[in-house]
Amino acid sequence: MPNVEQVKRGLQEAELKLLHHLRAVRREHRKERLADREQLTPGQKIADSVAATMGSWKFIIIQTTILFFWIILNITAYVRNWDPYPFILLNLALSFQAAYAAPFIMMSQNRQQDVDRREAENDYKINIKAELEIELLHEKIELLHQKIDQMREKEVVTLAETVQELAKPREAPEKSD
Repeated sequence: MPNVEQVKRGLQEAELKLLHHLRAVRREHRKERLADREQLTPGQKIADSVAATMGSWKFIIIQTTILFFWIILNITAYVRNWDPYPFILLNLALSFQAAYAAPFIMMSQNRQQDVDRREAENDYKINIKAELEIELLHEKIELLHQKIDQMREKEVVTLAETVQELAKPREAPEKSD
């Protein structure tokens, strides 16, 4: 039956191997992330650009301004109201915009979801690595505590011996007549 120290050493070796493996994986992951950013296809770049533009306040303000003027001009224009109330042409234009924007936004979200999933997996590996490193630190601290306790015990023994030596009655020097 293996003793506790052998089991501890075996676990420490396994943890160290895993720790080194996780460090290597982390370095590879960093390289992959940089390569992934550079290898976006033109379609992915367009989808990201469209999603970023349509999700901005600038786009919302511009579109709201255009819609406001469209409606005002069609309500107040006596000569040419090209899209009278209920604004069917405006509805068609907005439906057309939504029909084309939705797939771009979905493509961008799907790609971002893949990136987020990879980052979550990486975060999990980092958490495992951190946990292992903390366990190793706890073991080192425990060893330090054991060594300190051993040193204290030695000091106590030494002090006890010294006290015993000092407590022994000394023989008085003989007086010569």
